[in-house]
Amino acid sequence: MVQAALNPHPETVGLAPAFRDTCLKAYRFMLLARILDDKLASLYRAGKIHGGVFLGRGQEALSVSIGLALRPGDTFAPLIRDAAGRLAFGETVLEAVRTYMGSPLGPMRARDGNVHRGRPKDGLLPMISHLGAMISVVNGTLLARRFRGIAGTVGVTCIGDGATSTGAVHEGLNQAAVEKLPLVLVVADNQYAYSTPTSRQFACESLADRAIGYGVASHSVDGTNLDACLKTVGRAVDQARAGQGPQLVVAKLLRLCGHGEHDDSSYIDPQLKSSPLGCDCLKVAEENLTKQNWLNAETVAAWRNEAAHKVEQAVATAQREAAPDPFKENWCALSTRHLSEGNE
Repeated sequence: MVQAALNPHPETVGLAPAFRDTCLKAYRFMLLARILDDKLASLYRAGKIHGGVFLGRGQEALSVSIGLALRPGDTFAPLIRDAAGRLAFGETVLEAVRTYMGSPLGPMRARDGNVHRGRPKDGLLPMISHLGAMISVVNGTLLARRFRGIAGTVGVTCIGDGATSTGAVHEGLNQAAVEKLPLVLVVADNQYAYSTPTSRQFACESLADRAIGYGVASHSVDGTNLDACLKTVGRAVDQARAGQGPQLVVAKLLRLCGHGEHDDSSYIDPQLKSSPLGCDCLKVAEENLTKQNWLNAETVAAWRNEAAHKVEQAVATAQREAAPDPFKENWCALSTRHLSEGNE
């Protein structure tokens, strides 16, 4: 049973009930995302998943903060390590599993790679690439809403530190700044672009320093700290929604796994693993919530069992579903048939 706070931290005084509920909700999504990721990794190693499997281990606090900061009508373009944010924004476990398992009943109908999934009509955009390509796509949705007179919406996408070295990021962020779009760009500075350390990627002290060159606001946060992520990402989203233009959020953390399940991450510096950056955000969140008497071991165990059951049910459902039949597939390029190529 979750107990009320007896001695909340000073920064939560006056906000304890609402902030407590948000933190607990975030923790549950983080836990669900971790269990889902672990199951997908197991299925990949068993040869049940074709294509890559990329885990969000160590990035869940940052990711879930995005999903919880957004509202219906907003746009979210998540990347390969954003299971927690996807779940918080409304993606179901079954949708994720169906896509990974190649079920034609999934949102992408067993097409494309397993990480390129979403529901555009609901503002959840399928990923094109994790190297900055989604910034311009989100810009496009925000401009379209402006042309239609729709106000009060925000668009968020994420990149890693390596993607900041690409031209797509420069062009997209520059466009957002010139047009003063309500874009929030979240950078997970996880110290490596695949296996290339940040010391070989950029010379500035922090990627947040680049914001001034684009004329956008910047925010820096400890990506291992759930409380800090919720507040910082929430503030950036609020400022973008209030018409203050693009916001750049840079979170320092460490990827606690390989680039994908195919990668043993042997190149990661052991000193980084033992540094504060190497902390597991899920464990840190659990410890902090427990210290504030907002959580206890019995509740954690119950939530973990519930999440595991939900994941196992989704996998069992997807495994029972028939594989796609290419001869019966309606190969329209777009969801509306009369708009597909070859039709008048």
